[in-house]
Amino acid sequence: MLLLWQIFVTFAKVGILGYGGGPSLIPLVQAEVVTVHRWFTAEEFVDTLAMGNALPGPIATKMAGYVGYKLAGLPGAVAGVTGMILPSLVLMLALASVLLAYKDTRYVQATLKAVRPVVVALLAITIWEILPSSIRGWDTALIGVVAFAAVVGLNLHPALAILAAAILGIIVY
Repeated sequence: MLLLWQIFVTFAKVGILGYGGGPSLIPLVQAEVVTVHRWFTAEEFVDTLAMGNALPGPIATKMAGYVGYKLAGLPGAVAGVTGMILPSLVLMLALASVLLAYKDTRYVQATLKAVRPVVVALLAITIWEILPSSIRGWDTALIGVVAFAAVVGLNLHPALAILAAAILGIIVY
């Protein structure tokens, strides 16, 4: 029961502190799961992130479900997902009327303008931290470069890039 509570509280913290959608929560999830609780190694976290990106839906919620499931089965998955979703649901309901009433004011617009670069910085930090456990040689670097080029240059859907890499991994490795 204590583990379920820890899973819930961990993902509730992420849900409360996260801003900017799923990808911006990844550094917070990583800090909690890898650094604070040491539930996953950096490599396991990267694997979880890759799997989460391969499936439809919000990445942070999928990661909360997976981490919870790995730690405590179905009750752990429920605790993780509930912890991740509950804070934002409550805050969204509480702030929706205020935001809708003041969304066009210069204060709200200024706040959003200032927060967006922070979200980008958090994503860059995540990339910096997971890069060593993701790129292990020239072959994996090449896979990353080709996937980046395909998604950015050819407008390939990221899920297709992940699927292609998974198939390549099965064939090559």
